[in-house]
Amino acid sequence: MARRTLHRRKWTVTAAAIALAGAAGPAAAGTTADAPCTPGATYGSPLPGPSVTAQLVRGGFTFLEGPTWDRRTGTLLLSDMRNPTGPQGVQPSTMLRYTPPATFETFIADAGSNGLAISADGTRVLAATHDNRTVSAYRLSDRSRTTVAAGYLGRAFNSPNDLTTGQDGTTYFTDPSYQRGNRADEQGGRTSVFRVRDGVVGLVDDTLPQPNGVVLSPDGKTLYVGATGADVIMKYTVNADGSTGNRTVFANIRTPDGATVDCAGNVYWVSNGEGLVHVFSPSGAPLGTVSAGRTSTNAAFGGPDGRTLYVTSSVSGGGYGLYQVHLGVPGHPY
Repeated sequence: MARRTLHRRKWTVTAAAIALAGAAGPAAAGTTADAPCTPGATYGSPLPGPSVTAQLVRGGFTFLEGPTWDRRTGTLLLSDMRNPTGPQGVQPSTMLRYTPPATFETFIADAGSNGLAISADGTRVLAATHDNRTVSAYRLSDRSRTTVAAGYLGRAFNSPNDLTTGQDGTTYFTDPSYQRGNRADEQGGRTSVFRVRDGVVGLVDDTLPQPNGVVLSPDGKTLYVGATGADVIMKYTVNADGSTGNRTVFANIRTPDGATVDCAGNVYWVSNGEGLVHVFSPSGAPLGTVSAGRTSTNAAFGGPDGRTLYVTSSVSGGGYGLYQVHLGVPGHPY
């Protein structure tokens, strides 16, 4: 997810591109609420070649982050973060909704969000919310906000950045210091990975420098975390109760940011500094790359068949845009 302060120049989206959205509507034609992955299915190669280029859907945004696909409405939600404001230096953030092929709307004007994930039951969008240093949930039907995780051991988080949620309701999230701004450090210099279930927050790891992207394997038994400050992606075994066990190195890439997975268990990790999405097999073998802009932040699968990879990345001339490319294996979840 976002790893640095924005440039001072401000970029905006035209009024024609952004309009206030109504409540989440019925599923669009061709969409489905069915699970994207077929149990026991055999999938082929995820990429048509070792290097694939994503195409720009639309630019003109400030700093896009946290895409997540809502398959029940056939839309993509994402965060657009702006320059820091006020004495605390907090970055305002708007949650946008993209309806293919070309409609962008404001879904929640002051979401304070970075990373996003649709809840397992499809009724809420979970958000890493740096505006008040929590993890929040927005009900999709009326956009009402509730708190999922308020802090750890009585101390405020730094600035929750990215998250992923399992079928059992356990949500895992990273807490680097990128969007903390001028607010007090209540974590004693630590940047950590946490989990939360039924309001109870537990520590996964407090030894990673600036943990960023986080994603679960399709079976929920492996948790992947990218540490931007160490150029490494770690993986953890996930126990039946949602706790984590053994930690090992999964892969090394430059400035790992956001991530997603497909139904075959392949892992797609964005390199912010390279503007690439590195694709790995479940064993960690490199399979190829997807390129977008010069710097990239995150990726998510979507589309009617779940095979469209969306990438949030910079555009030529400044600002950020949404890119897309159709691939060979559907995403999980998408």
